[in-house]
Amino acid sequence: MVLKFIKKMLFPSMTVVGILGNMSVSVNYMFSWWGSPEKKLIHLILIHLTFTNIILLLAKRLPKTKAAFGLRNFLGDIGCKIIIYLERVARGLSICTSSLLTVVQAIIISPRRSGWQRLRPKSAWHLLPFFSFFWVFNALISVNLIHSTTSTRLNVSQLRGDEGYCYFILPSQKIKWIFFPLMVLRDVVFQGAMGGASGYMVFLLHKHHQHVLYLQNSKLLYRTAPELRAAQSVLLLMLCFVFFYWTDSAFSLIINMSLMENSLIINIQEFLTLGYATFSPLVLIHRDGLLTGFWHVQ
Repeated sequence: MVLKFIKKMLFPSMTVVGILGNMSVSVNYMFSWWGSPEKKLIHLILIHLTFTNIILLLAKRLPKTKAAFGLRNFLGDIGCKIIIYLERVARGLSICTSSLLTVVQAIIISPRRSGWQRLRPKSAWHLLPFFSFFWVFNALISVNLIHSTTSTRLNVSQLRGDEGYCYFILPSQKIKWIFFPLMVLRDVVFQGAMGGASGYMVFLLHKHHQHVLYLQNSKLLYRTAPELRAAQSVLLLMLCFVFFYWTDSAFSLIINMSLMENSLIINIQEFLTLGYATFSPLVLIHRDGLLTGFWHVQ
């Protein structure tokens, strides 16, 4: 009884907070982007990340929100395919965009004499090919879900999803070994790049801190350059991403390997799936004081 009450209150609340938080961050960075003569590339990447988060939250929670009003069959077969497909694409986009954010921020704060500065995008136009590649790549490696998703329970072995709203038909071995390696390759490459860039930023921030301490200058000691503060925010986002992604993956593995459905584990996995999309904008709002700055401008 308590678990059902928490479930009915927690997940809708996370969805509302997540969507409002992502919209606030997105709108703030859009105003900053259009109103400032200096276009910050990080802001454009964050706008794309918040847009991805909103798609994920809507695709994940829309069927269950409708079901709460007694509309369990409102999706239909085509609706199920679209919702599940968008959820998988958005999840992939989140991985790719978070990786790009970390790499670009690491390049921005790298020393000017280093070779990394030559890789720094000069304008927003240089980021658009990356966004286009992310969308096309994730759309292609998720296309098998269109065939494997149905709204009708079939008399075949199947994996249940979305609490009976949509069902996943087990793919053939041929299809499985075409798409699964691509998904693993995506995760390894982009998360490897994310880890390397994060480690490099930690090294640069530590080096800067040691330099400030060496100067023994109180003004420098308590002042953080905007680029370094942005790097700290990005590192917090990446820690948030790593925690939610890997714990979500671990619980998904447990669910897939379990012969019996455990409602507690399923609800924990649901929380972890929504976690990054919900809490990442709150990290930015807290770190950068976005709402305070927004109302001050108004």
